Amino acid sequence: METGEGGSGGQGVTLRAVSSAVLAVTRHLSVHEVLQVIVRAAAQLLDARYAALGVPDDEGSFAEFVVEGVSDEEWERIGPLPRQHGMLAAMLHGDTPKRLADIRREPEFEGWPHAHPVLKDFLGVPIRDGEDVIGIIFLANKKRPGGFTEDDEELLTLFAAHAAIAVTNARLYEHNRELTVVAERNRMARELHDAVAQKLFSLRLTARTASALAERDPVRTVQELEQVERLAAEALAELRAVIFELRPADLTDGLVSSLRKHVEVLDRAHETTVRIAADEAVVLPEDQEAVAFRITQEALYNALRHAGARTVEVRLGTRDGQAVLEVADDGSGFDASDTAAEQQNGLGLASMRDRAYSIGGELTIDAAPGHGTTVRLEVPL
Repeated sequence: METGEGGSGGQGVTLRAVSSAVLAVTRHLSVHEVLQVIVRAAAQLLDARYAALGVPDDEGSFAEFVVEGVSDEEWERIGPLPRQHGMLAAMLHGDTPKRLADIRREPEFEGWPHAHPVLKDFLGVPIRDGEDVIGIIFLANKKRPGGFTEDDEELLTLFAAHAAIAVTNARLYEHNRELTVVAERNRMARELHDAVAQKLFSLRLTARTASALAERDPVRTVQELEQVERLAAEALAELRAVIFELRPADLTDGLVSSLRKHVEVLDRAHETTVRIAADEAVVLPEDQEAVAFRITQEALYNALRHAGARTVEVRLGTRDGQAVLEVADDGSGFDASDTAAEQQNGLGLASMRDRAYSIGGELTIDAAPGHGTTVRLEVPL
């Protein structure tokens, strides 16, 4: 491959550029973020004014269409996502890259919406997973005169092969995360059955005892009825807590607002005081906010269910270029170095650490018997 920079030194520069682009892509696990980074890296790699990546759906359009070089305002004026027609259709159903001096002169060219930028020189490469085309990446309007070269085509084809692996891995990761959520919901459903069923059974027996004692031992009857009231309250609290956990997280209003709503509900549902102190300015990418919210849910559940705490506080802020999210309680605590005890108590800390790692964060636990527990998530900003 000629690089225009002279011999093996130029090749080294090119390979380092490809390596940097591939590393930038593979750092991300969200499919949407992977697509965005692929487009941005491809544009930089080949010095293109415009870049785009389309992921086809089964209805003649695109499930995702990510662009680089077009502002949000310009994209809004352009209108709906493109359909699979013209050059896009040719790329989807073709087996080879397309490199054109002027896309407007091609038979497949069918024009653009009025607000669409004018494209001239064009390079398009299919992203393939085996025999399937899972997307198209294409570039237009090379910044240096002369258009795209054969070397550019070879370079983009190499990059597209790595991009295919990154997209497939991200899809597998998201699918696995969905399965993990289902598994957690099933676990909570089992806990709902076990905890509430046991309390309702005890409530039923206690009510029967109170009924039997009603005539001959009024004092004992009152005690049993008080026990019925206590068991009913505990069963209701269990139902509220677990059913709330089964609700899907709604992060439409952002992480801070969602945490405030969650804390408010838990504070009403439990005798334990649950409060929050959060910096409204802390904003994370969508996938990171979802993971941070789920970790907070799990930490709160542990504190309310296992710690016997009087107070639990959620804290969100920044420190040393990182977002710091903490769930701290004044409960019984535990020996954080005892892995077996952690697993026996069902705290799910390993799962929480895995979640933190998946977004490039770190989870730490500060805990000691009799001195409460602090679960801390740190995510680079």
